[in-house]
Amino acid sequence: MRVHSRWFRGAASRSAPEVAGAMAFIAWRVARSMLARMRKAGFTVDAGPRYFDFIAEALAFTIQVAWRVARERMDESARDAFMHGIATRCAAILADNQSELLGGQASDAIEAQFIVRLNLRFEEYAEFAHGPEGPGFAFLRYFASLVRDLAPENDRPWVHDQVIAIEGPEAAETVARALVDLLGESPPSASRRAAPRTA
Repeated sequence: MRVHSRWFRGAASRSAPEVAGAMAFIAWRVARSMLARMRKAGFTVDAGPRYFDFIAEALAFTIQVAWRVARERMDESARDAFMHGIATRCAAILADNQSELLGGQASDAIEAQFIVRLNLRFEEYAEFAHGPEGPGFAFLRYFASLVRDLAPENDRPWVHDQVIAIEGPEAAETVARALVDLLGESPPSASRRAAPRTA
């Protein structure tokens, strides 16, 4: 997937919150694109609660990847500002779209639910390796298990394989490449540290 991930030529380096805002928009596009491809392949999900559960899980996955890249490129203060910015902006985008399409629930409640989900996912994904080539197999398998649980019974066997082999790696590559571009640096190195809480 191609995304715009470079600042205007000659622009000064951007602050962590500015990078976070750009990455949140990219993460949203990646999540939507992932769902569109899966629906085209036969994944049965209509516009409704399950649709937004998928988007929320895809956003959480892309934020995990962004965190693994950002922690190698930023100091502690910048990392904290970046993670707070991308989490809250993704929550707001999700809430605005869900509220507009489904109604019923206030945007701030949707945002709060997403942050709770995201903090839980940080704890869970922290167990899995992410290296220079992207998320390891266990990382992808866990994401696939979350998506599989959202799928109708007849879709579950192929959805699991599709996410591990195609959707997860492609999304991770797009996010990592975009963040490296936005930071104006070379690809991240591999290591593992504890993940932060976003709220």
